[in-house]
Amino acid sequence: MKKVVVLGGGTGLSTLLRGLKQFPIDITAIVTVSDDGRSTGKLRQEFNVPAVGDIRQVIVALSETEPLVQKLLNYRFKTNSDLNGHALGNLLLTGLINVAGNLSTSIESLGKILNLKGKVLPLTEDNVVLMAEMEDGKIIEGEHNITEYEKNIKNIFYKEEPKVLDEVIYEIEHADLIILSMGSLFTSLLPNLICKEVITAIDNSKAKVMYVCNMMTQPGETDDYKASDHVKVINSYLGNKKVSSIIVNNGRISKKIKDKYATLEQKDQVLYDKNNLKDLNLQIIYDNFVKIEDEVLRHNVAKLGFHVYSYLLKEE
Repeated sequence: MKKVVVLGGGTGLSTLLRGLKQFPIDITAIVTVSDDGRSTGKLRQEFNVPAVGDIRQVIVALSETEPLVQKLLNYRFKTNSDLNGHALGNLLLTGLINVAGNLSTSIESLGKILNLKGKVLPLTEDNVVLMAEMEDGKIIEGEHNITEYEKNIKNIFYKEEPKVLDEVIYEIEHADLIILSMGSLFTSLLPNLICKEVITAIDNSKAKVMYVCNMMTQPGETDDYKASDHVKVINSYLGNKKVSSIIVNNGRISKKIKDKYATLEQKDQVLYDKNNLKDLNLQIIYDNFVKIEDEVLRHNVAKLGFHVYSYLLKEE
């Protein structure tokens, strides 16, 4: 069975994993832990633990008992007490950290209970703080503040260099394929790539690097970005080994949905600029990945999984 290591965070990573788990693939998800908003941010401050929100989403996505578990772990308390806004899964993981002693052991323990189709690893056990240099030269501290700042991001880095888990390095070095997940480019994906050990491990691996491109831009992060712009930014953070293939949407998004996203979330469709991608010497895997659920734009996860699995079979 081919070993696939997927790096990312948040909704993008969990969405991709839902597609991958439908195929006979050995999956390891490496998750960024720099989120500091909402429930996760409160727990980080109170208990001095790494961010657990993105970890929760990934565990839900890989669980073989997904429908009930998803509702349970994602349930947010609505109360006038201190519990208000907390996701049950975040509280459970934080409690497990205190019992087990670290996040990795907590994830492993919960994974056994939930019968995960794959392995989930935090990038680090450290309580990291993400920093950003903005286009106006200002330095912003904290992921939540970065995403709310009304200028584009020029560069990201950690306030203090984290210690990457040894198991993360091992999994990357022994991968058959390394996938960089769609999601917030600067605050979900790149936090995995600003650690020297990770870049060295990618360079030392025999695996090629695949990027699954976003369908919509992210305000303040990737405004006006085409598919090729995403790859150029990623390559600027990678070492000797660059992105060699891209999965990109060429499907049409209806005017109604595009107008809704532009008005409510200031997001636009990422343009599939084929010629620019070819100039980057990429293998281009394209399809109509558009799926609308309750007027919310999603990737068709079955198609994503199919294309990754087909790529692995061709690489044999």
